[in-house]
Amino acid sequence: MKKQNKLKRLYIILFSILIVSLVVIGFGAYRFLYVSNFKINKTVYVYIGPEKNFTDLCRQLVDSAGCSNISSFRRIAEALRYRDNMKTGRYAVEPGMDNMALLNMLRRGQQTATRITFNNIRFKYDLAQRLSESLMISGEDILSLMNDPDYCDSLGFTTETIAALFIPNTYEVYWNIAADKLLQRMYREYNAFWTGERLSKAKAIRLTPVEVAILASIVEEETAVADEYPVVAGLYLNRLKRGIPLQADPTVKFAVGDFSLQRILYQHLEIESPYNTYKHAGLPPGPLRIPSIKGLDGVLNYMQHNYLYMCAKEDFSGRHNFAVTLAEHNRNAERYKAELNRRKIR
Repeated sequence: MKKQNKLKRLYIILFSILIVSLVVIGFGAYRFLYVSNFKINKTVYVYIGPEKNFTDLCRQLVDSAGCSNISSFRRIAEALRYRDNMKTGRYAVEPGMDNMALLNMLRRGQQTATRITFNNIRFKYDLAQRLSESLMISGEDILSLMNDPDYCDSLGFTTETIAALFIPNTYEVYWNIAADKLLQRMYREYNAFWTGERLSKAKAIRLTPVEVAILASIVEEETAVADEYPVVAGLYLNRLKRGIPLQADPTVKFAVGDFSLQRILYQHLEIESPYNTYKHAGLPPGPLRIPSIKGLDGVLNYMQHNYLYMCAKEDFSGRHNFAVTLAEHNRNAERYKAELNRRKIR
């Protein structure tokens, strides 16, 4: 009987030790897996690039996400074989997040979209670089597609007009989006922008959406004052309707390759280029820049008037004097040239 009691007490003691051990192990495992490991006050983002470098990820978690115990994260990641199954992307680390929550998100590739914004961009190269600053893809990947005649044709553009595809705005995309997927997204945004109403307005002035973009790019290069956009657009539409060459100075600057020119000389007017609207009638083959929504709408909602000429105001305010007759324009031009001479601008 005594032996039975001793064995019973021994079993109780061993069972109690087992229970305590399991509780301790369970509590430790719980803390290891589910207790907050990222001491931050606001959401931060970590990036996994195409090289899928686990060491770099851990470094980001320590440096940016306030990881207090990176060894625990590493050990769980190893147990889950995450190192061999990393997915590229931009991932949000939330305040108070635990190891398992983060790893589950990383393993599933549940990334957070990023915002891309582009405006006031002149050349395709500049656009490609601007986009690459916010995305995993390189500027070369984007530029390669924009310079590919077949790819541009598949979207209904040429390598000269592809800039018209991009409507300056803010968009949400995934950081690891591929270059072709990005352009496909921009194509959807382009079609969304060109509503039935805008298409009707373009048809009324006998321009395609691409031609509207080309004219808008000239308008925006002509004046930095947005309220002049409809006036300048109306002036060029008057010239197009009458078959008068546009004779737009920005097209000469584009042809020369120097937008810093403050004074257009006769030698500039003689450059042979399809973009030189002093030598070639009609619109140039492509936009001089990526026009803004305000510029595009400025063309579509142009002001009706009889102006055929424009000249920068002599006060260098950025505004223009508009004229109906050549004689009036020449007087405006003489005042502007006199001010250029006075300021010794050559």
